[in-house]
Amino acid sequence: MRLHRLSITAFGPFGATQEVDFDALSSAGLFLLHGPTGAGKTSVLDAVCFALYGAVPGARQSPGASLRSDHAPADLPTEVQLELTVGGRRLEVTRSPAQPRPKKRGDGFTVEKAQSRLRGYDPERGWQALSKSHQEIGEELTQLIGMSRDQFCQVVLLPQGDFARFLRADAEARGKLLGRLFDTRRFAAVEDRLAELRRGAEAKVTAADERILALAQRTAQAAGPVGAEATPIVARPGEPGLAEAVLEWAAIARSTARERLDIAHAVVTAAEGRQRAARHALDAERERDRLQRRYEETRRRSAALEERRPEHDRCQERLERARTADRVAPALDLREEAERAHRRAADDLDRARAQLPPDLADAGPDQLTELERRFRQELGGLESARRAEARSAEIDEERDRLERESRADDATVRDADAWLAGWDTVHAGLRERIATAQEAATRAEQLAGLLAPARRRLDAARRREALAAEAETAREALAGARERALGAHETWLGLRERRLRDIAAELAAGLVEGAPCTVCGSAEHPAPATEGDGHVDRATEEAALTAHRRAEEARTRAEQALGLVRERHAAAAAEARDAEPSSAAAAADAGTEPDPGPSVGELRDLVERLTAEHAGAHRLAAGTHAAREALDVAEREHLKRLELRQEAERRAAARTSRREALDREQAVLRDELAVVRGESGSVAAYAERLTRRVALLADAAEAVRAEQEADRRRKEADGRLSDAAFRAGFDTPEAAAATLLDASAQRELQHRIDAWQAEAAAVAERRGERDAREAAEQDPAQPAAAQRGFEAAERLLRAASSARAAAEERCAELSRLSREAADEVRRLGPVRQEYERIARLAGLAAGTSADNERKMRLEAYVLAARLEQVAAAATARLLQMSSGRYTLVHSDARTGGRRAGLGLHVVDAWTGSERDTATLSGGETFFASLALALGLADVVTEEAGGVRLDTLFIDEGFGSLDDQTLDEVLDVLDSLRERDRSVGIVSHVADLRRRIPVRLEVVKERQGSSVRHRLA
Repeated sequence: MRLHRLSITAFGPFGATQEVDFDALSSAGLFLLHGPTGAGKTSVLDAVCFALYGAVPGARQSPGASLRSDHAPADLPTEVQLELTVGGRRLEVTRSPAQPRPKKRGDGFTVEKAQSRLRGYDPERGWQALSKSHQEIGEELTQLIGMSRDQFCQVVLLPQGDFARFLRADAEARGKLLGRLFDTRRFAAVEDRLAELRRGAEAKVTAADERILALAQRTAQAAGPVGAEATPIVARPGEPGLAEAVLEWAAIARSTARERLDIAHAVVTAAEGRQRAARHALDAERERDRLQRRYEETRRRSAALEERRPEHDRCQERLERARTADRVAPALDLREEAERAHRRAADDLDRARAQLPPDLADAGPDQLTELERRFRQELGGLESARRAEARSAEIDEERDRLERESRADDATVRDADAWLAGWDTVHAGLRERIATAQEAATRAEQLAGLLAPARRRLDAARRREALAAEAETAREALAGARERALGAHETWLGLRERRLRDIAAELAAGLVEGAPCTVCGSAEHPAPATEGDGHVDRATEEAALTAHRRAEEARTRAEQALGLVRERHAAAAAEARDAEPSSAAAAADAGTEPDPGPSVGELRDLVERLTAEHAGAHRLAAGTHAAREALDVAEREHLKRLELRQEAERRAAARTSRREALDREQAVLRDELAVVRGESGSVAAYAERLTRRVALLADAAEAVRAEQEADRRRKEADGRLSDAAFRAGFDTPEAAAATLLDASAQRELQHRIDAWQAEAAAVAERRGERDAREAAEQDPAQPAAAQRGFEAAERLLRAASSARAAAEERCAELSRLSREAADEVRRLGPVRQEYERIARLAGLAAGTSADNERKMRLEAYVLAARLEQVAAAATARLLQMSSGRYTLVHSDARTGGRRAGLGLHVVDAWTGSERDTATLSGGETFFASLALALGLADVVTEEAGGVRLDTLFIDEGFGSLDDQTLDEVLDVLDSLRERDRSVGIVSHVADLRRRIPVRLEVVKERQGSSVRHRLA
């Protein structure tokens, strides 16, 4: 990573815009950033960190602190812009923090949200906007740099004060710093995960023990008093031996319960014998009691039967007389029917006479029939008059029809005249409609020629938008491929380094007794090297190299895919602009931004407008045929209207002659009908009145004859009824009617008679029973005493059966619970083994296990390995700075009761002693911490995937060095230029200005600080 240019506006102590040219400063390899205290030297580094990560280093990112300069005018926004090269890409990142700005309307201020912009430089197209999203920019830069903000602040902006404290700090403080730098949270997460798994497994074991203990408690409840004989369980859930104690206790309870069950079987057998004897005695006593009560009941029924005998005789006699009177019933029914028919005939006669004239009220049937005959003859003579009246009505209807036809023809003539009056206007309008449709057809062809290219441009614009999303996806895939390639490269380098460390063992594996060694040439091999833990063979290294090459190939394919998508996107954009793709390339060569062309919405609006216009023109053009048809129809209608008017005029002349002939015929018919109608309004009315008179006379004559016939039949029924009553033995018909009974009354009497006779037969049968008579002669039965004896025996049997059932249920429940307990114990075995395995791993990772001799946590163990690498890298520079005197070494020895792992000692070559780094003097502490910072930068850089750091900053501490040591330190820093690095020293030591000619001076002024470049 190399910094090129930094622009600071209204940031920290800088009230105006300040430009820092890192390319000019880095040309000498070593430059000095100096200025008075409080001028803003550290603020320059803060601006770099803010541009990359959107925040300043943690110690200066206090809550509520504002990055905006108090010296800046209100209308000048705070902004930091950094141009850098990282990961082979030239980028420009611009950030503005959240800050107040004057309101556009009214007085006061409003808060402007934080903004970020990222641009990339393309040699062909120049600067291209990449993103405006905080999250996307942060992820992109972090991925390219390969370090978090904390790592960047420790590796690139080397704060010497922090490393001096690191040298003097205890293991816990060193662990926190190293944990932030190397991101060992995953190892701490492994510790937490193992602890969580241990708690989960422990909970499963405890839950299983609780289930087993719950089964033991249920077993104790099921055993009842039997369980009191066994030894109580004292183990608790989670303790070993609980399962075995529960199984042993359950076995004792089952054995005792089976003994109790055998005793209960014997008791039930004895109780069943006593119950059977008591049952036989109860049945015998109940049978004697039943027979005694049956005999007594028979005596009572016999006495009651004799008391009801007189009533039985009366019912017998009444039923016989009613059956005799049934022979008179038909005659009685006939008499009643004749009486009802005579009353109906008399009523009909009264109604018919009421409608006759008074002089015919007492007329006989012959007189009424004669009058009916005369009226019928007169009615027949009116037929000729009816035909004349019908013809007159037909003439009236024909005159009305002629009048309607006349009105219809008049309306037809008027309608034709009105239609023909506007014929010229209609004819001209139809011809104009045909001309308009022909013009629309021409316009539709022109619009069709414009619509097809517009649709192609719209499709191209849509492809352009889709390909833009594909390009973004391809960029993300390329970033992932680069990350995987870096990871594979790091893995291969790590394996290669491990293999080189153990290469002696690999060479020793190829030694042959008596053959010379390929390294030293000796034929004797007294102590060949052996493979250590984690040895890496050649096959493993080659597999890692193959994976690295595949990852590089995948990265290359991703770059090619991104290039292809970009080409397709450019072609689609050119087609959407309706331009050739070469025009976009020409614009890029000229250094100008290619015109993105119209948007999808604009092209869609254009297509919709052309489509609407084309559809309208097409609709008008489609009406050409219809317009011609309408003209033909109108011309045919014109001819038809002329013909209709001529026909109506001819029909009017014919109707006039016909109306005169009908008037003459109607006058003759009216004279004839005036003579026949008389007082009636018409012949039909006169005929209807005669018809009603004929009907009344016919009905009256028929009613007189019907009344006379009904009276004759009534007299005949009276004679037959008197004769039938006499033959049945009754004095009068009224006496026979009084004796009659209906069918239900006769059935009721017969039922009472039958019931008495059935009861008499039953009593006679029961009086002949011998066993009942013998039982009545014995002593009274005592069924209650026998019932009490049986109930006592039944209670004893139920109690014994209940005890046996309870014992059987207890045995079954104990067996079932024992099986469940055994199953739970079997299921607990693998769970307990899993818990013990996880507990050993969790204890080992947490440093609490006896197997972990140094009591080191897993995270501390990883950090110890990193610290060992840092100490080795720092020693290479510390030896040069201290003239070969000091060496940094890692120590994992325990101090006091603390855990081991993160100790750091310095070895003094002059004395040969090893002592703690806290014993170094001030100057020694500075160059030791500087060496440690540079070594840490190398290790973190390698950890970040090998991202090259071409620009470093070292902050303060040089004032504590003497001249010789300062020269040695500067020589070490100057050696960094051999790797094409540039180092910026942040210091206010005056002697450094003489030694370092290239400087960036920060000047403190009243209106805000400013920067000045001092180049050699």
